[in-house]
Amino acid sequence: MYKNTYLLLFIALSLNIVVSAKNHQTSGPAYDFSRLKKEKPGRGLVAVRENDRTVNVSRRYFSSDPINTSFDIYRNGQKINTFPVQNTTYFKDKTASPEALHYEVRTIHTTKNENPERFAFSLNQNNSGYINIPLDIPEGGLMANGRPLFYNANDASIGDVDGDGEYEIILKWEPSNARDNAHDGFTENVYFDCYKLSGEKLWRINMGKNIRAGAHYTQFMVYDLDGDNKAEIVMKTADGTVDGQGNILGDKDADHRNEVGRILSGPEYLTVFEGLTGKALKTVDYIPARGNPGEWGDTRGNRSDRFLACVAYLDGVHPSVVMCRGYYTRTVLAAFDFKNGELTSRWVFDSDEKGNKAYAGQGHHNLRVGDVDGDGCDEIIYGSCAIDNDGNGLYSTRMGHGDAMHLTAFDPSSRQLQVWDCHENKKDGSSFRDAATGKVIFQVKSNIDVGRCMAADIDPNSKGVEMWSIASQGIRNIKGEVINPATRGISINMASWWDGDLSRELLDGTRISKYNSLEGVSELLFDCEECSRNNGSKSNPTLSADIVGDWREEILLRTRDNKNLRIYLTPYETPYRFHTFLEDPVYRISIATQNVAYNQPTQPGFYFGSDLGKIFEEKEMVVDSDHITLEAADIYDSYIWSIGGNQNARIVTGKDIPRGKRTKIELTVTFRGFEFKDYVYVTLNPKK
Repeated sequence: MYKNTYLLLFIALSLNIVVSAKNHQTSGPAYDFSRLKKEKPGRGLVAVRENDRTVNVSRRYFSSDPINTSFDIYRNGQKINTFPVQNTTYFKDKTASPEALHYEVRTIHTTKNENPERFAFSLNQNNSGYINIPLDIPEGGLMANGRPLFYNANDASIGDVDGDGEYEIILKWEPSNARDNAHDGFTENVYFDCYKLSGEKLWRINMGKNIRAGAHYTQFMVYDLDGDNKAEIVMKTADGTVDGQGNILGDKDADHRNEVGRILSGPEYLTVFEGLTGKALKTVDYIPARGNPGEWGDTRGNRSDRFLACVAYLDGVHPSVVMCRGYYTRTVLAAFDFKNGELTSRWVFDSDEKGNKAYAGQGHHNLRVGDVDGDGCDEIIYGSCAIDNDGNGLYSTRMGHGDAMHLTAFDPSSRQLQVWDCHENKKDGSSFRDAATGKVIFQVKSNIDVGRCMAADIDPNSKGVEMWSIASQGIRNIKGEVINPATRGISINMASWWDGDLSRELLDGTRISKYNSLEGVSELLFDCEECSRNNGSKSNPTLSADIVGDWREEILLRTRDNKNLRIYLTPYETPYRFHTFLEDPVYRISIATQNVAYNQPTQPGFYFGSDLGKIFEEKEMVVDSDHITLEAADIYDSYIWSIGGNQNARIVTGKDIPRGKRTKIELTVTFRGFEFKDYVYVTLNPKK
């Protein structure tokens, strides 16, 4: 990419300096995918009715698929595509009928001896735009004050619990008297259900009276931890927890609640549940232990019972689960491995230990995970600090606690991960930093508690991912420049890739909107008035992620009566086909951690947005030299120059193109299985 003027080009080349479009930063996620133990998702074929005559069919595209892989689509045994479907993972069947339909997709191979891969989906529902999952609502009743008690379908996660390659939904049920840690009061039991996409309920776990209900108490990690291609569920448990098979953990008669409903005594456990049955597989003492609640900042459990959790590839091969306690003051993270039926401690990080004082009070209401330093192993971004994969502190910015943050590659010219963060201390406001070192790139200070911030590539006219907060003084680009001073009406909540272009859409509760960069406003694309949002002012869906189908993201919402869970799929066609985001560890783990405390949107470990394919900012380059260096961003997977070469940079000389003649040079790059093409006209005029 070029920002140089012709004058600068002339000066540089005259001094025999190679002209570079940018300064490369090569560090970033460096996973060894040949060793990484990951789940094995299937094709994710789904068919969702748009209306009586139109059905949208989508499927996954994998990195293992040859780039020329194409498919045929069959409805009730009859092929319905005229030409092989190759450049998209989305097909709109506009000749369907209202009755039940059976779709099948078959791969087309280049050799006759290869058998086509076949995968099918039966459309038996007449729902428009969504897959419907009937829910089994836990029984309510009356609270002690005589008010009715009811249950809401709350946060959800995904995992392939039976090993068939397709995800099941693990759903948390929250009672209507759930409490924030700041408030006293008794709460009813929390429940977890597992549902197949067909609607079949597999099990229910009852957390029991000794697990309080609220956003900060039960963080549930769903992931295949032991490499058997079946997901487990890991949660903090207690006396009286009942697993999916009816087995009771600990003392079934114990009641550790005090006079105001808080639980400040009694044993605490960490349990791994079998995903298929809900059976408790292994239970150990919970680390970090409660100890004396006063050691965490107060004596009433407000700070001692603030929990976070994540999954991380700490050794670059196997997923570990990390359970966390505290972030306002003392901070403890404990990593566990689950292998051969045993749950063992890998390491414990404690801000109270010698040398770790700078890490106290730096945690947020969520956390992010990714290989930020390029060693192939995951680090944990714990708010304003980071913990290295070996359990040692990596850095602390000392900007303190905050509510939200975002980790991804913001710059389309680099693989480097950055963090957009907001802070509560009425001083540091919003900050953009290097994820590996903590170095601040830019900062917008503020004297208020900045409770919300957002990051998404919403403006195709602005380079990279945009950032804003409630005190950022507008929407900012990766340089910190204001591209729109007004943020009123622009959601600062969640995000979704929804409508089929490369920009991201904004998700707030049950509504999806698109930022109009020309007008500087958001325009509504989708709203489900029959559904409800979760978590009060946080206004979250049950889940939002790339769960089934193509690379776009689905929205899981509960109906207002809690009788159904709906998986909404995009109705928009797209010209793009990318490898499923599920193959990216940073993105997949961001799904697993979405339910943690204050829900945050998914973010990939690579740049994805409207700048993809915009390789040459200048289309006309005239230099008074016999050579020039053309350079593409290093975020792509492969490069093919029309003048030869397969690297991101190419030195063009008089041997490649005629001197003094305007010559078109083309470049084809591949990004996650999709080819982008761009060009530039170059004229070499050597000095006489």
